[in-house]
Amino acid sequence: MQKDFYVKHGTTLAGLMEVHGLEPGEFLAHVHKIDVSVVAPDPALGHAIAALPGAKMVFTNGSVAHAENVLARLGIADAFTGIYDIVTTGYAPKPARLAYDRFLAASGIMPSRAAMFEDIPRNLAVPHELGMKTVWVRPQEHGGAMAPERYQQLSHEGGEGPHIHHATDDLKAFLEMLAR
Repeated sequence: MQKDFYVKHGTTLAGLMEVHGLEPGEFLAHVHKIDVSVVAPDPALGHAIAALPGAKMVFTNGSVAHAENVLARLGIADAFTGIYDIVTTGYAPKPARLAYDRFLAASGIMPSRAAMFEDIPRNLAVPHELGMKTVWVRPQEHGGAMAPERYQQLSHEGGEGPHIHHATDDLKAFLEMLAR
């Protein structure tokens, strides 16, 4: 059911809200109580992000608290000027156009002067339509509850096409190349 909601509604939360009338706040707090100790700190990634020109913002289908937790663990929180989450979008998830419209309104970003980095290629179609440059950060092997073949299908779905301007398996190296 979780995977079906993810595919049909953009996020599991959106499916639960639409189909079952779930109140999102408690759900977000519960699902984001995760141990991020398996995430290795990566200050060099933070330096590569900080070296990019302009404001750097996180736009997530998760919560601000979850993003802060992961950024803190990575040691890169200082590289970002803002976090915009599913609450910011009124619970409209990426890849829905409404999510991006609300994100842009809240952040003040001008799409023609922005780039969207995303690990799910289908979430880059709308930014491309809006005039952003797009970068698909291809996920590395991923453990967890999702069967590897299903994860590969979902995480690579939409990985071909004109909405993908750049793709990388190594975000830090890609960013360092841009800085040269």
